[in-house]
Amino acid sequence: MASSSQPIGVFDSGVGGLTVVRALAERLPAEALCYFADTAHVPYGPQPAARITGYVSDITAFLLSQGAKIIVVACNTATAASLHHLRERWPQVPFVGMEPAVKPAALATRTGKVGVLATQTTIASERYASLMARFAQGVQVWQDPCLGLVPLIEAGRWDEPETEALLRDILHPMLSAGVDTLVLGCTHYPLVAPLIRRIAGEGVALVDPAPAVARRTEAILRERNALAKAEAVAPLHHFYASGATDVAERTLLHLFGRHLPVVHREVGASCEEEG
Repeated sequence: MASSSQPIGVFDSGVGGLTVVRALAERLPAEALCYFADTAHVPYGPQPAARITGYVSDITAFLLSQGAKIIVVACNTATAASLHHLRERWPQVPFVGMEPAVKPAALATRTGKVGVLATQTTIASERYASLMARFAQGVQVWQDPCLGLVPLIEAGRWDEPETEALLRDILHPMLSAGVDTLVLGCTHYPLVAPLIRRIAGEGVALVDPAPAVARRTEAILRERNALAKAEAVAPLHHFYASGATDVAERTLLHLFGRHLPVVHREVGASCEEEG
């Protein structure tokens, strides 16, 4: 049985998962958070599923060695490629994954036309195909793997001409077709949401799954009687990155309004596993 004082473990291929960390911190302010950004191997999207699974298995082992009571896979690509493997390897650990918000987008659209921004791995996954089959019947869906977008976001180029030009190329076919709802199917993409909003206009809804992930995490911890109890002192958060730390620190400043240090930490097969 996990202790309520143990942290929530969260990871992503890079800084995108920090948008999920923000949602968790807003919904669960008493919880300590331990975040790992695999900036040495970002982006995951173009990489083979087996390689991604190796990376995220090492990261999960590290987070568990830090006492994580639940693991949030704050990466759509890693969820599609590796969530099943992680649950099989650590059956005693609760995992929360990401998925493109196809269902809420299909319910929200007024024109019956939805755009999905995701990565190659996510779009090609069985998980995505299942979502489409279950929830997108009667809805026209345009999708784009957004090639090159994650590296620009990882470089901190959230509002620069190159990023805007790429997004205009991605969004033009969707907007021309009358799409009125856009699914942000990668946790990196909320970091360029203001730019997407500027291109798409106020009449196009953006669907970010991070708040739903925070609600699901809360529900699981409540079921397990593992929610942290409110204390007078704010919980301590820890942030790690396997590669560069500067953009992660800049992203944290942008999302939280204060400087939070990020520690460089390589992961590998030597990580101590818990359980």
